[in-house]
Amino acid sequence: MAEKSKKVEAAKKKLKQVREGSSSFRKEFIEFINRGSVIDLAVGVAVGGAFTKIVNSLVNDLVMPVAGIIMGGVNLTNLSFTIPNFIGGQGEVVLRYGNFLQNVVEFVIIAWVIFMIIKTMNRLRRKKDKKDCCCNKD
Repeated sequence: MAEKSKKVEAAKKKLKQVREGSSSFRKEFIEFINRGSVIDLAVGVAVGGAFTKIVNSLVNDLVMPVAGIIMGGVNLTNLSFTIPNFIGGQGEVVLRYGNFLQNVVEFVIIAWVIFMIIKTMNRLRRKKDKKDCCCNKD
């Protein structure tokens, strides 16, 4: 019986150590989550997802139609190149490079739009900072 109670006590002690270990792990995890940078990252991802919809709409609905007119109505997504199968199998290989070019053009336009938005925001922030500055030497 004494040996059994020693085993029970050892098991209880081990369980207590596990609980304390998980408690410290839980505390460490909560500290990690409560850091400002993690919260900021989560907010940034959420806002970025919403902002992506706005930028995609701007590009697809406003900029690309005008770019299509400027480029003479060319739809890049339909451009492709067919390579015959020289090895002797069935079918041909179609390289749809137009879709790739379309995505590159959209990327450049999106990058430019974001650059212009950030540039405008920085300009407005500088004006506000100058206005709020209380260190005028008059």
